[in-house]
Amino acid sequence: MVSAPKRRYELTQSQKLMVFILSMSLYGISNMFSELIPELKLGPIELKVEYFAFIPLTLCILFNPLYAALGASFGEVIFGELLLGQFGGLGELEKFIEFTIAMYIAGLLVSDPRNRKQLALASFVAVGIDQMLGAIVDIGKVWFGIEDLEAVPGIPESILLIEGVGFLNAMLITGIFFSLLPTLFLVPRLYGKIEPLLGMKPRDSRVAISFGQLLTPRLLITAILFVFVGVIAEFLAESDINFAVWEPEFIEQYGSGFIWVSAIAALIVLILTLTAAFRAKAKSARASGNVKL
Repeated sequence: MVSAPKRRYELTQSQKLMVFILSMSLYGISNMFSELIPELKLGPIELKVEYFAFIPLTLCILFNPLYAALGASFGEVIFGELLLGQFGGLGELEKFIEFTIAMYIAGLLVSDPRNRKQLALASFVAVGIDQMLGAIVDIGKVWFGIEDLEAVPGIPESILLIEGVGFLNAMLITGIFFSLLPTLFLVPRLYGKIEPLLGMKPRDSRVAISFGQLLTPRLLITAILFVFVGVIAEFLAESDINFAVWEPEFIEQYGSGFIWVSAIAALIVLILTLTAAFRAKAKSARASGNVKL
């Protein structure tokens, strides 16, 4: 008899919530450190770290891509914006949607976490989709007259050229040093080791999934719809039709030192999540032992 092909495992709702919170807290902490990295200027070109993409990408590859991507986006909103008093309201929806879609699709592209070619592709796709969508929105705002062109000294006043330079900067700095290299190093070493610590099973790397199976019409239509919603939200925000802005005055009293309050809050959430995971695993192990007896 021919054995039925094994399917990718499914996480329980509590495990999905754990992945969500884990991604939210880890990416929230990483945002604090990325904010502290200074920008390097080489003439008219600014070299800067956009974000530590490998953290949410690693979780999207090893666990549930959707919940890990959503958790990272919420982590940026909560710990990187709300707690720091720099939440831009409706306009933040665009970045939230773009980042979530980019990480989710990148996580789906990896069927074998030990395959370095798949990891490399996912690393560049994650940063590339996010930066490309952001560049398209910025170009659209200038072309439709919603926002004035912010010229960069030393670069011709062309929105296409300015956004192109920004895209290459993100792909070279963030895409290579803070996405590709850490992902290639961490994922193969964590795969099969970190999941049991959290009481989960590793993804079955023997499941073969083609690119066409991943990019289904439903996924593409849903992604386009959400991107469209994000673009409309950004256009409305830039047209002074904005709400839910959170920029309290007391933040200015504490200065940049307040960033550590947000980092500590994210760290506390991370510790509580890991503690709950270890307790759940120990409880499950005791229950299994009692059944065997």
